[in-house]
Formats: sequence, C-alpha cells, structure tokens
Amino acid sequence: GQTNLTSPQDIQVYVVNTNFTLRWNYTGNDTNVTFSAEYRWFEDSETNETEWKVLPGCQNVTRTECDFSSAITEYYDTHHVRIRAERREEVSPWSSIFEMIPYFIARIGPPGIELQSTNGVIKIKVSPPEANQVKKMWIAHLSFKYNLVIWENSSNAEFRSQTIFPIDVIDDLAPDTTYCLKVQATLPLDFQEGLFSPIRCVKTTHKVNDLLCATNVSILALNMKFYLHWNNRYKQHVSYNVQYLLGYLKKLHDDDLVKWLSVPGCENITDTQCNFSSVVTAPSGTFYFRVQAMSEYNTSCFSNEVKVDPLKTNEIGPPGLKVDISDVLLHIQIFPPGGSECEVMRDHYDLSYRILYWKNSSNDEEEIKVKEIKQTIGTVSDLTPSTLYCVKVQAFSEAFNKSSRYSKEKCIRTPGDKTLPLIILATFVTALFVVLLVATLLTFALYQAYNKIKYMFFPSCQPPLNIEGFGGQHFDNLYLSTTEEPIENCSIIEAIITEEVNQLDFKDYKHSKQSSRDSGNYSNDDDTSGSKMSEEMLEKEIV
Repeated sequence: GQTNLTSPQDIQVYVVNTNFTLRWNYTGNDTNVTFSAEYRWFEDSETNETEWKVLPGCQNVTRTECDFSSAITEYYDTHHVRIRAERREEVSPWSSIFEMIPYFIARIGPPGIELQSTNGVIKIKVSPPEANQVKKMWIAHLSFKYNLVIWENSSNAEFRSQTIFPIDVIDDLAPDTTYCLKVQATLPLDFQEGLFSPIRCVKTTHKVNDLLCATNVSILALNMKFYLHWNNRYKQHVSYNVQYLLGYLKKLHDDDLVKWLSVPGCENITDTQCNFSSVVTAPSGTFYFRVQAMSEYNTSCFSNEVKVDPLKTNEIGPPGLKVDISDVLLHIQIFPPGGSECEVMRDHYDLSYRILYWKNSSNDEEEIKVKEIKQTIGTVSDLTPSTLYCVKVQAFSEAFNKSSRYSKEKCIRTPGDKTLPLIILATFVTALFVVLLVATLLTFALYQAYNKIKYMFFPSCQPPLNIEGFGGQHFDNLYLSTTEEPIENCSIIEAIITEEVNQLDFKDYKHSKQSSRDSGNYSNDDDTSGSKMSEEMLEKEIV
C-alpha cells in the first residue's frame, strides 16, 4: 500500500478535571477523510511494550477533535496517543506519539457559586470544581483556595481581588449597586491555577443600622494573653455571648458542619471585653471570633468576624532586665517576655535581644551603643571607672518581623580607678617601714648610750673584801690619787716571828695591790709607780 493521505499534525491533549479532549491539525486537501486514534498506557516505568487499543470516542470522526474522557481512568500513569487519517480502505501513516501523565497536564475546572444579597452584603457559597462528579481528578478538595474577583458593573469599573472561604461574606460594598464577580480555584502546593467560574452579577441592598450589634471588634494580645474588645451603642440592657470557630472548619463547604462554640467565661456577660486565652491552646492554626449581642426582647445581632493567628496576632512584651557590675565588666541578665512559664514565647519566636547602653552624664553628645545577642546573659566591656551607665533591652523576632518595646532602663555606677589607692597604700607601707626602722635604730643608740653612762658614773663592781680590811684601813674613796694617800710609818721589830708575819702580810698586801690593778681602779701609770715606791719603802722598813 501506497497512499496519498497525509498524517495529522500537532497532536495535543487538553485535560480539565477529568474531561479529556484530543485535538490535531490536518493539512491535506483530501475530501471525505475521517480520523481514528489509538492509545496505550503503562502501569509502571518498567513496562516497555503494551498493545495499542482503540481510543473510545475518537473513531471515524470528521472533525479535528474528539472527547475520550471515558477511556482514561488512571490519572497518574503514563499514556501514549496517536491518530491517523482514513478514507475508505486507504489510511495514512500514524502521527507522532503524544505522551502524557493526566494529572500533570490537567487544569482545575471552574467552581460553582451561589450568591445572596442581604443587609448591604453579598453572601457567597462556593462548590468545589468536581462537586457532582463520580470520577475526580482532585481528591483533596479541602486543599482548594478560592480567589474572588469583583467589580462594579459600570464602564469605569475597578477590579478587586481577595481570597475567600467556601462560605463567606463580601462586605464594604456600596448600597443599591450591581456587582459582578467570578471565582477561581487554586492548589498552591501544586502550583496549579484553575479556570474562573462564569461571571455572575447581583445588586446590593441597604444595610440596616442595628444599634444592638457590637461594633469595632478588635483583638489585644500581649505575651500570648488574648483579649477581645468591642463597643456598645445600645442604650438599653444588653448581654453578649462571645463565640469562636476553629479555622480549619472554614474550609468546609457544608454550612451545617460549621459549628460556632461559646468562649468559656464569656457567656451572657455585660462587659465589653473577653479574655479568650483559654481557647488558644496551640500557637499554630487559626481561630475566628464574633460577638452575639442579645437584648431583653430576645433579639440578637452578630458582629463582624475577626481572625486570630496566635503567633502573628500576638505582640511581644518588653523583657525583664537585671544589671550588675564587676571590676571591668557590666553583666546583663535578661528575662524573656511573658516570664519563665511562657514557653511559647521562648520556643516559637526564636527571640534575640537588642541591648542599648550609654553613659548617663550631662553631656548630650554621649554615644548610645548597641549590642545584639541570642542568649539571655550578656556582658559589656571597655567601661570607664566611676561612671554611671544606663541599660535597656528590646526583644525581637526576625522570623515574625516583630519587636517589643524597650524595657525600663536600669543604671549602675562602675567602681573607681584603683591605681591611686594602690599608690597611696604602697606609700603608706613604705613610710611606716622607714619610721619603724628609724625608731629601732634610735632606740638601740639610746640604749647603748644609757649603758655607757651608767657604766661610767654608776659602776656595779665593788673593791674586794681583803683590800677593804687590809691593816684596818678603810678605802672610802677608791679614786683618790696615790700622792694623796697617807703613808703609814712603821717601826723595826727585831723578832723573827714578827719578820715572818710581816713577810706574810707583805705578800698579802702585794697580792691585793695586783688585784686592785686588775679591777681597773688604778689603771694609770702614776698609780703603778706610786705602788712600787710604797712597796720598796715597806721592804726597807721590814729590813
């Protein structure tokens, strides 16, 4: 078989949800030509050969497109598609093969929408793209996010885009005005954007100004303590019931499943504030709050809803601060915001601290220095002695782009310079040592002089007893010179016994004279010569 038919070109498959359309181009001039397609699919990548099958919905078609949605049931497997031209018994060569994995080329279809205009707002209910289909390409319909585009139906309309929930309220609208809108479903995690719904238009009504409703509902959150505040315009008795809704319930498409709960401790209250910290049990997730006002006539009105994302809504309070000083360092101890019991502040915000310190002096040009730390203990060096330093600290989180107010400043004075006291102490010790040394030497000198004077004028030695009693003579003054001593006249006794006695006496006298010289009482030469002359005269007299 030779043939004059050409093969189809530019094979494409378009997938919207589970709807599959095959399109191609045919450039031949042949008439009465039809087209038929085949397909095959692979359960896994290891399967190499699979038989081609007739593609249902794409046999003997006369147009350049066909719908084969009924043929595809596996959306995550690889599929091949090919097509050829036919005329009676004549056929063209097969076209090039188009390969696809349906899930990756599929587009999200338009969602369904329902609108209701009431009390100056538009209530909208969105249905997922495959709400009424048995076969679904998108299984996790809770993962859908919906983008709304709304504008006034006028020639100079301004388009406004916002994200909405499946069941939501569109407010901030002008009364008695026609608005048109369309909605698109997206899967952000898969980076897929769907087709917009058909455009729908609706006219708004006048809003009833009900004084019973709570207004200006706002959130005040500090260090994971959450408070709801609102204003009361009703002049008569009114009570309030604060309700909350877990954020994930907002994603449900069934209004009957969206159950609002009452905040414990904020039921039938007359105050215009409520502490709902007990409801926020986890830092992750979102919460929605509203205030129901109830009059004594059993009428009620709901306020606008406010959203709470704990870690984003919460504000960081100022940290605590304690300062101390050492010789050369300023020690700073920081207490995390919320206290030690607030683990959420410490664990989820990844807090850092910005320390400001400066010299507290009359000079306005003193530079304020900044130091950033991650720990709760820091030090500052290069301090000036005897100077008053002031410190304040700010906590901040880079991850959440949040920062606290600065703590109250605390001031402390550095100790004085110790160089001068050391010099004074060293000088005092040196002077004291010199004084003690001089006093010791002076005392020793005085003691020696005292001993010399006492020895010279008040001697402690006495003459020997044999000198004091010699020949019955008394020596009253030992310091008389020999010339002044009386000389005793002696007579000659011619007796042998007397001579012997005199000799003995002379020897005793001679011995006494020698002892007297040894004692120092007669130490000069004149005394010695006088003693010798007396001795010679005595010897002559004895002879």
